[in-house]
Amino acid sequence: MKTIPPAARAYIGCALLAAGACVLPALRPGAPWGTIALLAALYALCELPARCPLPGRALGGSVPLGTGSFFPVLLAAALLLPPAAAALAAVPGSLLARVEEPPAAPRRAWRAAATALAVWAAAHAAGALGGPAALGNDRDAPDLPYALLPAGAAALALCLVLTALDGGIRATVEGLPPRAAWRGLLGRALAPHLVHGLAGLMMGVLWRSGHGPVAGLFVLLPMYISCWVFAQYHRERAAHRATIRALVQAVDLKDRYTRGHSERVGHASVLIARELGMPEDRLDAVRFAGILHDVGKLGVPTRVLRKDGPLTPEERRVIELHPEYGHEIVRGIGFLDEARDAILHHHERMDGSGYPYGLSGERIPEFARMVAVADAFDAMTSNRSYSRARPVPVAVAELERCAGTHFDPRMVDALVRALDRHGWRPAVTADETAAPPGETAAPPGETSAPPDETAALPDETAAPPGETSAPSGGTGTPPGGNVPRAREASAPSPPRPSTPPSSSAPSPSSSAQSGERA
Repeated sequence: MKTIPPAARAYIGCALLAAGACVLPALRPGAPWGTIALLAALYALCELPARCPLPGRALGGSVPLGTGSFFPVLLAAALLLPPAAAALAAVPGSLLARVEEPPAAPRRAWRAAATALAVWAAAHAAGALGGPAALGNDRDAPDLPYALLPAGAAALALCLVLTALDGGIRATVEGLPPRAAWRGLLGRALAPHLVHGLAGLMMGVLWRSGHGPVAGLFVLLPMYISCWVFAQYHRERAAHRATIRALVQAVDLKDRYTRGHSERVGHASVLIARELGMPEDRLDAVRFAGILHDVGKLGVPTRVLRKDGPLTPEERRVIELHPEYGHEIVRGIGFLDEARDAILHHHERMDGSGYPYGLSGERIPEFARMVAVADAFDAMTSNRSYSRARPVPVAVAELERCAGTHFDPRMVDALVRALDRHGWRPAVTADETAAPPGETAAPPGETSAPPDETAALPDETAAPPGETSAPSGGTGTPPGGNVPRAREASAPSPPRPSTPPSSSAPSPSSSAQSGERA
């Protein structure tokens, strides 16, 4: 069981005290207990399927997880109730919501405190703009479109408070600097919260109408269906990543000298794609192409992959078959799409002297040209059984020398710009040792890539650095949810010994082929 740092415990304690102060006025006589009880029970009921196995199996094992799936109930409470009462309505469901890992008690306490504080702020924002009056009642029609203003203000306040609290807990648990702790949280959460604000407004208007609270419940059905679809999408993505991870691990086990190479090539390929302004929806395909570019090595004899020194002509012919082997291995994996062409053609050259088909220029697929540059760069900056790592400036100079003949100059220029901006240090994977000072591939002064980019294949069950949860409409815990894991560090171990290169002066052909045994 991971322990929560003292700073985080103090932070949670302060949040609990603040939440208690916000809820306390609701306990005085005259509170609208009927509406509070109904909304609290409804929100708690919405959270139960994610925690109880029986409802989950009845719904096909795919139910929305996390408090963010049913924020419309809380936003409706913020529009219908006074601030203290709305905060109180959020507490039971937050305490009942699912917790992914221990310790459960402080995580539930944190979730309840953060949600209560956020709903209290949302109710104040809505009340300041006349939200309750704008909903109308059984005699007066709702004041539309003005009612959109208090509803939007409530959703914005909820989002701001949750992201602020979530960044604080990340900073105290993981020891992150404030800027890193809050980076990206608001941007990812804002749009889902605004959508939930509209649903909460619909629920509040129907609740106040002549049809009564029962009419407001119908808003939850489409919300639940949309969350279920979103959960299915994330499960499918998790299956895709598990498939890719299994293939990469198989390659890494076969060639112990190139462990971590696939992830680094995937990372470098994404850096190139981003510099070229590639749309975000294609970046996953670029990453998959880089990660799986050498999956065909599974069809190459292990003795060839692990051979020290130069290959014989026969061995080179065998290893040059690996792009076609890789294409056959992934042919039936539909979600890889453009990545398949990159796997097949990442050893083609701009002058047509590459393999397996001798394509040239623009006839080589764009993804393959990206992966070719990323592959050669990582091969030159990593220790291998047949060569020692070169410093980053030397590898960059070699890429620039071969640009136009072996590599696409656009791709080389994009990688150089990305390295100038982010720096480079080969990532250390679980199966790879770290080089001690003086033996790293990157020269002194180079920095590692940003934390949100170094893991080319993040685990779906844990949020990557810079992110603690899925957006509020998704299946993960939204801002204000589970306390993040404490950061774990491992001591580096000495590097594996490697054989010096067989020739001291690199040639263009040797540099271009340096990735072929990656």
